[in-house]
Amino acid sequence: MPTVLAFHAHPDHEVFMTGGTLARAAAEGHRVVIVVACDGMDAAEGETYRMKELRASATQLGAHRVEHLGYADSGHGAELYPDPPGRVRFVRADTDEAAAKLAAILREERVDVLLSYDANGGYGHRDHVKVHHVGRRAAELAGVGRVLEATIPRELVARLTVPARLVGLRYDLRALAAAYTPRARAHRIRTGGDAPRPGPRDRETP
Repeated sequence: MPTVLAFHAHPDHEVFMTGGTLARAAAEGHRVVIVVACDGMDAAEGETYRMKELRASATQLGAHRVEHLGYADSGHGAELYPDPPGRVRFVRADTDEAAAKLAAILREERVDVLLSYDANGGYGHRDHVKVHHVGRRAAELAGVGRVLEATIPRELVARLTVPARLVGLRYDLRALAAAYTPRARAHRIRTGGDAPRPGPRDRETP
């Protein structure tokens, strides 16, 4: 059975970005691996609370392995804070170096399908965009020929900005409407019922 590896920026993304896909893959007998670039906090020692949550989540999804590449969160505001002691914020990481770490896991697991993020990194978070670039480079290094990039149809997100504006949600709604991937370039993978398995067209093309 093919092995699926989901590469995410932070803990909890495995659920709201790829949870259904991973749960279905595991239920069908695939080996599922989750790798996060960042641990969700700036703790210098020990495992963060969010990493513990991730491991509990992975158990519920049926994943077989969880790994952290060792980077710190970069934040989403205009200001990029200094690196915490002994670690590098993911956005500052050398892309080839980070990709080499991920590629080593891809080779070790003999991964057939890599789940990553679209070119916008979803809604543009700097760590998410970095996941896109590192994921693609790691797939090249490890020879993984199947890369699926998690996204949401841009048109759906744009429609949601209307009620968000009405309730006074403070966010850059114009930027949000331009995030994610146009529907014409996205393909849906059904995760419930007797849905078919992903086919060749389920990969986003540049």
